[in-house]
Amino acid sequence: MTATPLGAHVRTLARGPGRSRALTRDEAEDAMRLMLSGNADPHAIGALLMLLRMKGETADEIAGFAHSAQQAMPRMPQPALDWPSYAAGRTRGLPWFLLSARLVADAGHTVLLHGWNGADGAVRAGLAPLGIPVADDPGDADRLIRARDIVYLPLERMSPALFGLLRLRDVLHLRSCVNTVCRMLNPGRAPCSVQGVFHPPYRLLQQDAAQILGLRALTVIKGGGGEFERHPAKAIEGFGLRDGQPWDDIIPPLRPEDTRRLDDGETDPARLNAIWQGTLTDAFAEATVIGTAALALSTLGEQAPREAAQALWARRVVSAPN
Repeated sequence: MTATPLGAHVRTLARGPGRSRALTRDEAEDAMRLMLSGNADPHAIGALLMLLRMKGETADEIAGFAHSAQQAMPRMPQPALDWPSYAAGRTRGLPWFLLSARLVADAGHTVLLHGWNGADGAVRAGLAPLGIPVADDPGDADRLIRARDIVYLPLERMSPALFGLLRLRDVLHLRSCVNTVCRMLNPGRAPCSVQGVFHPPYRLLQQDAAQILGLRALTVIKGGGGEFERHPAKAIEGFGLRDGQPWDDIIPPLRPEDTRRLDDGETDPARLNAIWQGTLTDAFAEATVIGTAALALSTLGEQAPREAAQALWARRVVSAPN
């Protein structure tokens, strides 16, 4: 039986001890092109993804996959900041980072949120009350980000084929590299990105892949449930890029005396808007929002990010735009 084109890449990964090797960036780009084409054998797709999981992905592989997936999408306006959201929310609590993204946009930086959170509906439930529009497709995202400075683009509308690869987790019952690829996708080709991870080793993988892809600035943290959301009572290890070069830092806690967890049992998304409007006071949640926004502003080049985030919070417009 003649091997399918994707099968050639499977063979590269699976030849056995002493013969198998990682994919080159060009090979990874080709493999993703084939997987997104709709013509690849589903058995070969599953084999490729699970071989990569067993081996562990390289930065060249992730960069190649992400670039190929990005190239398959229609062009979009370039935002200032790319903000992926792909965590399942099991250990996060309410998505306070949405308020942080709104603060950054209110400062005049265009923000493209994109994602899929599985069975967790909290992120999408929190968008409308905060005045963050949801795009129907990349073209609609173009219109909305020009009008509002911030937009959320669902993965299933942005790239149905990539969404299909991500949902193979329901079949394989294992995470695949597609989760990391989605975080690295950067569909608007923004020069700056913020990313959360659940597993700390992925921070350096994403840092290295971003440098290969030519990103100017990136901040990756082990955030709430895997999102880009900082815990205000803990020191945060930041990894990424500044001016295209590797960067890391320890960001001190904002409320070192606080023992509260991000997942504090609160599930009502109405609390997000109540905090924004000032009808509910929660010092821990506000510190989460300000601290996360400060990290995003630092990524964008703000020299005094914490002070800038605090000032933005103090003068925020409490009513959501229509």
